[in-house]
Amino acid sequence: MSRYVLRRLMLLLPTLALVTLLVFSIIRLLPGDIVTLMMSEQGYAGDKAKLEQMLGLDQPFYRQYVTYIGKALRGDLGVSLWTKEPVLDEILRRLPVSLELAVLAMFFGLLIAVPAGIFAAVRQDTWLDYLFRTSAIGGLSVPGFWMATIVIVSASIWWQWVPPMRYTPLARDPVRNLSQLLLPAIILGFALSASVMRMTRSMVLEVLREDYIRTAWAKGLSESVVIARHVLKNAMIPVVTVMGLQLSALLGGTVIMESIFVLPGMGKFLLDAITWRDYPVIQGINLFLATSVIVLNLVIDVVYGFLDPRIRFG
Repeated sequence: MSRYVLRRLMLLLPTLALVTLLVFSIIRLLPGDIVTLMMSEQGYAGDKAKLEQMLGLDQPFYRQYVTYIGKALRGDLGVSLWTKEPVLDEILRRLPVSLELAVLAMFFGLLIAVPAGIFAAVRQDTWLDYLFRTSAIGGLSVPGFWMATIVIVSASIWWQWVPPMRYTPLARDPVRNLSQLLLPAIILGFALSASVMRMTRSMVLEVLREDYIRTAWAKGLSESVVIARHVLKNAMIPVVTVMGLQLSALLGGTVIMESIFVLPGMGKFLLDAITWRDYPVIQGINLFLATSVIVLNLVIDVVYGFLDPRIRFG
């Protein structure tokens, strides 16, 4: 196990280097540039070339990239060109909001998906199974931003209620904080539950056809015991993979939801940075998210060994 983890960690650096190179290249190919925006919107006067020199954008592409990588290896992700704050500090300041939203969405998603997937598999081809499968298809088909907009508009028209638009930290007022995050978390969780529910149903159905499950039934064990002790442990391995990937996607995929509900998380910060062409922020957030995805994948692989003792890492 330790040798496997070490090999995966050795793959971390080349993977992150490739991610940073792609992001570094793509954002500089977008129309417009930070210097023009700063001169037009912030009223910078003087020579454009001097401003480019001050920002280090007058250097060749490869030199800018090498400089950025050298600083990133020392934990320096640069300074935001707009807020003038260190990028790492900005990310850490907004991370709790995105992380709280992602965890709540994961909680609601699993609360819906796992029981629904189990019931749909155990009651295969019944009205309950068709209901859950139809709901899952709806969750995959309906865009989250559309659902969020409909919910806000409907609530404001029918009940004259809109969610709080001023963010309150959890430590300051937990009730008000949860009242603001509950609605976007449920909407995100519904979309998440669709794929997890379908995977749970498929894997439970596959495990239910195994010989050892027939033996458990033949022993006279109750349905709840067979499902809890024999089916779920083996059926949940692919589901854990989906859940881990969904959590890493939620950390960076809440851009629209955070914008709709005015949540000061990393998603909204990334969207603003793209609009402002804030290169250090875009690069820093993508590097952070890429690292999170790789680490989560490693954790999921390690969890496999605990869920199924037959799995060994060579």
